[in-house]
Amino acid sequence: EKTEQSNRHIPLVDLGAQYQSIKNEIDAAIASVVERSAYIGGTFVEQFEADFSKAAGVKHCVGVGNGTDALFIALKALGIGPKDEVIVPANSFIATAEVVTAVGAKVVFADVREDDYCIDPKDIEKKITKHTKAVIPVHLYGQPAPMDEIMAIAHDHDLFVIEDAAQAHLATYKGKKAGSIGTVACFSFYPGKNLGAYGDGGAIVTGDEALAGRCHMLANHGRAKGEKYDH
Repeated sequence: EKTEQSNRHIPLVDLGAQYQSIKNEIDAAIASVVERSAYIGGTFVEQFEADFSKAAGVKHCVGVGNGTDALFIALKALGIGPKDEVIVPANSFIATAEVVTAVGAKVVFADVREDDYCIDPKDIEKKITKHTKAVIPVHLYGQPAPMDEIMAIAHDHDLFVIEDAAQAHLATYKGKKAGSIGTVACFSFYPGKNLGAYGDGGAIVTGDEALAGRCHMLANHGRAKGEKYDH
């Protein structure tokens, strides 16, 4: 006979239960945003950018609409487009490859390792051509990709490294935070993530001030930070 225990459904993600556990804090935060009509950018986003960049161990953070936008904007800011190739893991959410196509570049799939399902550096080397401009390692299920090997390959072949850290907020790799190792890193704050928003959200982090500036402009109609109608 089935027991009562076996009939219980335990959801993988329970956003309702999560909300109840921090309801007062969330309600107060949302009320503050509504009271100040700070719906797009503004003080709250700027404070989050400062806090998240510090937590992620990088100097600059750019808040964007979602994790897919973060990847797309990062690729655009690096000047990647038609005739370029970008190596991505064959095992990832579609956004990792989708953004490469969106900027007009060619997706090149590399296999993943059996032990952690992250991109295999050995296969990255096999897929590099004269058109390769970047590699997007994905820190899958919170497990950082083998960044030492990836960065060594990138250095040898003059490639950009775009960390897809959408599932790895505050994860560490040999003492370094995921997202602080490559050229630039992209995060998602989709509600079901380990750092989820009440809505959609994303961020780009980088130690490169000029690159962060380009990302800000691309995310905001070509406007410099602080400008409203100067594009």
